[in-house]
Amino acid sequence: MNKVIMMGRLTKEPEIRYANNGTTIGKISLAVDRKFKQDGGPDADFFNCVTFGKQAEFVEKYLHKGTKIVIVGEVQNNNYKDKDGNMVYSTQIHVNEIEFAESKKAQEGQQASGGGQAWMNIPDGAEEELPFK
Repeated sequence: MNKVIMMGRLTKEPEIRYANNGTTIGKISLAVDRKFKQDGGPDADFFNCVTFGKQAEFVEKYLHKGTKIVIVGEVQNNNYKDKDGNMVYSTQIHVNEIEFAESKKAQEGQQASGGGQAWMNIPDGAEEELPFK
């Protein structure tokens, strides 16, 4: 079984191109935070992801640098020989599903605050009305 589920933010604007047969191809770069960080080590891993057809059209229309998404896909090797005959080894995620991981309002709040977490202000006394405690 080859299945990957990741949540992260786009590190740059999606790249969109079109195959000769008219199929839309979207490439995105996803930064996924590491749960445990070592001193001096990286805080996130970066993954190249590719989408096709309707999903690529969705990516083109709705996703932008900084958008937080959840993807479901498969890991695939993309090995090839470059123009000098050297083998180039790369791995990418072929995306099968995409979902937003935060509301548009939360995303706008994060951008407005310079990248900080956007939190909703809960009024005093509202805790009694919440369905959880």
